Formats: sequence, C-alpha cells, structure tokens
Amino acid sequence: MSKLTLGTHPFLLGFDQLERLAERTAKSENGYPPYNIEQTSDHAFRITLAVAGFAEDDLTLTVEDRQLVVRGKQADDSDGRVFLHRGIAARQFQRTFLLADGVEVASAALANGLLHVDLKRSEPDRIVQSIEIKKG
Repeated sequence: MSKLTLGTHPFLLGFDQLERLAERTAKSENGYPPYNIEQTSDHAFRITLAVAGFAEDDLTLTVEDRQLVVRGKQADDSDGRVFLHRGIAARQFQRTFLLADGVEVASAALANGLLHVDLKRSEPDRIVQSIEIKKG
C-alpha cells in the first residue's frame, strides 16, 4: 500500500507545489526575529515583527514570487567602541512569509521597535464557467 501525499492525492490536482512550499518553509524557520500574525478582520491580517534597534533604512520589504520577504541589516557602528559585554546582537535577518493568491501587502509601519505589515485579501471572483463538450 502506497502512501498518498498532498501532491499525489487524486482529488487535489495541481497542488504538488504546495507540499514543496510547506517543506521549504519548515526548513527555513530560525526563530529570529520573533513575530506575531493576527487576523484584524475577515479579509485582513497583520504581521508584527520585533525589530528593536533597526531603523526604517535598515529594513526592506519585498514581494518576490508570492512571498513577502522582510530583510534587516544594520550598519556596524562599533568602530572605536570598547564593549565590556555585548549582549545586543546587531545581526542581519531575512524572514519569509508565503502569501496566498489574492493576498497583498496593504501597508507597513515601524513603531516602538515593532514592524507592522498589514495584509489584505481581495474577494475572489465567484465565476461559474461552462465547458462545452465537443463531439469526437
């Protein structure tokens, strides 16, 4: 008996890439920076990332191939400074969120060390399509 996966199930045609995306996302999870995802309405979401120490110029947001990519890179300002203890990491990061079809970035704002990214889902067109059956 063979195991049916998401991509090979007979009722889920064309979903083979979804399984690969889920595996890729699980492998890329590193935990930094921490984030929340909340539903703000029936058709809107908010991703909040804790980016303390990052300025607006240190952060970039792009949508690449239906993925929201948030990158952070701080300039190294430790020249000439002597640290007795350095517990605040100035590391760069990249956090990726897969966006479903119809989900778009509405806005982004940085306040009090938190980056808020608002997403909205457009209403899908409810179209009924008739298919003509040709005589062979």
